[in-house]
Amino acid sequence: MFQEIYIVDCENELVMMLREKFVKEKMFRFKNIKPSNIDIALRNIPDLIIVNEKSINTDLIELCKKIRENEDNSITPVLVISSDNSEEHEISIMKNSIEYIVASNSSDEFLYYAIKNITRLLAVNRTVSPLTALPGNVQIQTELKKRLLRKDPFQVFYLDLDNFKAYNDVYGFLKGDEIIKLTARVITKNMHTLEEADVFVGHIGGDDFVAITDESVNYDKICQGIIAEFDKEVIKYFNEEDIERGYVEVSNRKGVIEQFPLTSISIGVVVADKKRFSNILEIGEVGAQVKHMAKTTMGSSYAIDRRN
Repeated sequence: MFQEIYIVDCENELVMMLREKFVKEKMFRFKNIKPSNIDIALRNIPDLIIVNEKSINTDLIELCKKIRENEDNSITPVLVISSDNSEEHEISIMKNSIEYIVASNSSDEFLYYAIKNITRLLAVNRTVSPLTALPGNVQIQTELKKRLLRKDPFQVFYLDLDNFKAYNDVYGFLKGDEIIKLTARVITKNMHTLEEADVFVGHIGGDDFVAITDESVNYDKICQGIIAEFDKEVIKYFNEEDIERGYVEVSNRKGVIEQFPLTSISIGVVVADKKRFSNILEIGEVGAQVKHMAKTTMGSSYAIDRRN
């Protein structure tokens, strides 16, 4: 996933240096922005904001307060390159929930590794699902907002499992967790074969997942790949008796035995053309509809919403 880093600076020297230092690391994108345009950076919800104190024409503390007061950027880390290395000044910065301070006389190499380590830590901390190691709801919503703000076409894949509760009832939650982890691996593997695409994979919770890609991705091919691999692998989590008869038996609350097909996966894809959606709630509503359509088909299946 791309790391978008905004440099708040009235000059271009710092951003040019960073682009050169990270020239071989294509996942890092640096953009220079003047303090007067900080609202633009905040609307785009960057992965990291760097403020170069010595070359801004506004009060640093007020600028930091403005960043931290923005709800959408509550989890966006901020690094200040401080022109005053006194403890008093650094504490005044930290009082405004600014996590990182680097002295202005630090070397380019020092700043390079500071950025690398911050973004690495951010990736770890944003992994709210210890089960799948995938970003959770906050990051999913942030990613959708970013795509909407860019006004570029994109695609959202909503994925969940069919008859998963029945599996848990028969085999237990620990075995169920293994199927959740399998699902995460299958989705991630198929999505990240798209080397040139801007891809995001998230775990909503339980057996619900989301993947977001740019418009270049062939959604039919991706869905077919996920389904083929999932159906091949998930069968390994059932015993021979259930595999042979093609269903599991579960006793309901009244003691009546019910039959449920083996666990499958359903995928609903929303094609978000330019100007189609104004907020992420609209995308979620359409996503729920199209995933419901996929679930009307027995076994693993997918449905696409291509409406303009």
